Parts: sequence; C-alpha cells; structure tokens
Amino acid sequence: MHLLIPFAFCSSEGCRQALRALKLPHLEKLLSRLTPLALDTGDEFSLSPPHERALARALNLPVVDGLIPWAALQAQSLTGAWGFITPCHWQVGGQHIAMSGPDLPDFPAQESQALLAAMQPYFEEDGITLQFDQPTRWLARGAALEGLATASLDRVAGRHVERWMPDGARAAKLQRLQSEMQMLLYTHPVNEARTERGVPTVNSFWLSGTGAMPDSFEKATLVPPPLTVNTLRDAAVNEDWPAWTQAWHQVDATQCVALLAALDQNMKSPHPNPLPAGEGVKSRHAAITLTLCGERNAQTFDARSQTYWKRFINIFGTHPPSNLLEQL
Repeated sequence: MHLLIPFAFCSSEGCRQALRALKLPHLEKLLSRLTPLALDTGDEFSLSPPHERALARALNLPVVDGLIPWAALQAQSLTGAWGFITPCHWQVGGQHIAMSGPDLPDFPAQESQALLAAMQPYFEEDGITLQFDQPTRWLARGAALEGLATASLDRVAGRHVERWMPDGARAAKLQRLQSEMQMLLYTHPVNEARTERGVPTVNSFWLSGTGAMPDSFEKATLVPPPLTVNTLRDAAVNEDWPAWTQAWHQVDATQCVALLAALDQNMKSPHPNPLPAGEGVKSRHAAITLTLCGERNAQTFDARSQTYWKRFINIFGTHPPSNLLEQL
C-alpha cells in the first residue's frame, strides 16, 4: 500500500499559519514507525510539481521536468508526442493574466465537444490532432509537441500564467494558437450560453502533460498506482486554508488510519522468508509506503527494519508533523 499526499504543505504565509493549528496524531504515529528515504528536492518553480515526480517514479515513468508523458500514458500510446489540452478561463487584468480555478464549473460534455470541433481545424494546420478524453481535458498529438516542456496545471491554476508559459522556438506555434483561440472563442455560441447562465466562459486553453514514452518503455513495467489523496488540492489552489486544515484532519482520520492498520497487519502476518534486520534492509512490511509532497520537495517513507537506537529516537524523540511538512 502506497499513500501519496499532494499539497501536504504550500509555501504561502496563509498555509504556514494554518500549519500551526494542525493536529495530526495518526500521521505522527506513522512517521515514528516508518523510515525516511532520500528527499526529492526541487523548488516551487519546477514545471513538474513534487507529487507528479513522485507518482512518475512509482509508475516507472521517465522523470524530466515538464516532460513526464502523462497524456501519452492516458492515451496508452508508446509512439509519438502527446499532451493534454485543458479548456479554461483566463482573467485578463491590467498587467497580468490569471487562470481561474483548476476546473470549469458547469461544463457538460456537449459544450466541451462543440468547442473541440471548432478549435480542431486550427490545431490541425499545425499538425496537432485533438481527441476528446473528458469534458475538462482533451488529448493532443503531433510533432509540434516533441520536446516541448510544459507546466503542470497544478502549477498554474489560480495564478498568473506568464511565468509558466513555454518559451523558445518550439512554443511559437502554441502562443499563436492561444491568440487565435481567444478570438475564435470570444463569440462562440457555447460562451454566449455560458454568459447567460452566469458561469465563466472558455476563452483559452492550457497545454500540459507533454512528452513521449521512451523507446525502452514497456506496458508490462507499469505497477499499480499509489493511492493519491486529492482532497487537499482544491483548497490549496484556492488558498482556502480553513478548508485545507479540515481536509488534512480528514486525511489523518481516514487514510492515515488505514495505512497504520495495514502496517499493523503486515507486522502480524507470517513471512515465509524473513529478511535479516539491519539498517537500510527492507523487512516484511516494506510494501507500506507514504509520500508527502509540498510545492518544492517530496519525502517518501517506508517500512524498513530499524536499529534499536533509531526506534528509540523515533519513539522518544518525535517532533510534530508540522516540522516535517514545513520542509516540503
């Protein structure tokens, strides 16, 4: 069992204040019984956030910043460069352009498909084909996407888009397409209907999840994905820290309790070939894994044999989880 928790901490001051009120007794107990592995370090400006890097490693996918092939994986394709197209609403200000939240409200499939049909000819002129995946996400494929590193939607949702726009010669087609789509969508009947309903219009798109599967990749190497907890995401993206605190308390009372139970069960289960105990040697409960991800770093823990001294330190020298979370 592998529990992956994105947005376990954010670097904003509001999150730091909320962190002081967190009471996470079950997470604290988990941390006292699990062993930390090497820290995955980065910064808050990487195109691929820590939780995507951690998930990619767990799935044996290549980890290259902005080029983790999520769309190719979704398309189940081992050939060609793919990407996700997310229809979105941009708020244009005097000096900045900001993207609204991660998901468009009240965006049924028929509206999404109508916009895809209107936009597809423009993409095809640049050698990019579109296909419907779900209302808030389409699949794109084409040579123009090869080697084009893009920022995760989790990086840009609710923020100014300028920092996260691709640059360089490879991005020229993308930038032109975004300008053309803004003009096309301005008077589209779907947006007229959305305006009448009082919901945000679709006036742009975001490209993410770009990349191609490596030649050496085989579907047989895929492993079951971690259990990813997404309940912290929306609150963090919207900077709703009371909701984030509530979501963390719920995660502690549910998923962390379940992971503790799995750890207890593993310790009680018979093991036909017990491994020798020792520092850094996996034990019978090595299948229990926890990964905590912030905006910069990801820390993974698993059930490895611990020396008596390390167990003593973990039990009697524990620190509140907030100390660890703040390092993410």
